[in-house]
Amino acid sequence: MAHPGYPRPPKPPIGTADLVVSIGALVFTVLLGVLAAAMGLLSLAFLDDCPLQTCSAEGAATAVGSALLAAFAIGVAGLLVTVIQLHRRKPAWPFAAATFALAVLAVVLGGVGYAMAAGG
Repeated sequence: MAHPGYPRPPKPPIGTADLVVSIGALVFTVLLGVLAAAMGLLSLAFLDDCPLQTCSAEGAATAVGSALLAAFAIGVAGLLVTVIQLHRRKPAWPFAAATFALAVLAVVLGGVGYAMAAGG
């Protein structure tokens, strides 16, 4: 803590590579979410083609909805942690990259759940 009469030393600058990679990973996470939401909506829209014996429309909707909700929650949490790390001038790119990777995992698992529910 600085003495009341002395100014605080300036924070070190944010690393350019860290900032670029962090922003890039978060932008890709948002694009993934938009693409996954569009694909999920289209998948559910054309669900009437699946055979009744092996198809569960409720299960498919639950899989898609859960995956999108999980990816959204992961994205928001990752964004917050990344911004906090950047504010602290600590490396943020691992958190942004992990956010993207976990969002991809959530979407893939939702796709697997959809395929299982739709009888695919």
